[in-house]
Amino acid sequence: METSARARTFERNGFAPTGRLLSPAEVQAYRDIYDRLLSGDIESGDKRSDLGSHVPLRDGARENITQIMWPSALHPEILELPLHDRALAVARELIGDDAVLDFDMLIHKDPHTGVPTPWHQDAAYWIDLPDSRAVSIWVALDEAVPDSGCMWYVSGSHRQPLRAHRPTSDGKNIETDCSEDEPGATAVPLAPGEAVAHSGGTLHYSRGNASDRTRRAYILNFRPAAMVRLEREQGADHGLRVNERTVRNSDAAGSAR
Repeated sequence: METSARARTFERNGFAPTGRLLSPAEVQAYRDIYDRLLSGDIESGDKRSDLGSHVPLRDGARENITQIMWPSALHPEILELPLHDRALAVARELIGDDAVLDFDMLIHKDPHTGVPTPWHQDAAYWIDLPDSRAVSIWVALDEAVPDSGCMWYVSGSHRQPLRAHRPTSDGKNIETDCSEDEPGATAVPLAPGEAVAHSGGTLHYSRGNASDRTRRAYILNFRPAAMVRLEREQGADHGLRVNERTVRNSDAAGSAR
């Protein structure tokens, strides 16, 4: 089968815009569920955490950057909407027909929060696996531009060894040394309903939300079915039972350079 232009871009850069995955009406349906999770109307329990917990909270704020793992487990009705099927089709185009859903999550930034998501590579969070194929599909439910928190990637970083990662200052998340000045660093603005796919080894981050608008993102991760089975056999379920955010990949352990 001929490789698509999108797959060639993904292989070359480590990330690739997918185009529009959701219509405006579908975006609104996801926003409604998303906001129920944020408000607590749909309870998230220990699947909710703060990716910006190393920065002091603003008065009255619950989190700087809200992460909720496994929205599809917390609210299975979300699987009746189209995004999981459409994202799976993209994932199979990019990493192979054996791709299945590994996990999903929400990452939310309120207006004027200003706390960036630290630079990292997703694979640093993951256990060592014999097949490292993986793709995360980051879906914008609001306009995402640099100053509201769109994704930044370092082109080609997925073809380099994993960088050493370290815990953030509060020990609850991880980070590595990188900046927007890194050669190949690229911002990927998105309209609501559009998405960008990135590999597990691609360096990425997003700025804090300095805009007047909320920034809601829905992220779905896929990898080969055999690797998902192997993860689960070793107790790795990406927060389905315990929301643990530590360096687990041996190549990313140690002091960051």
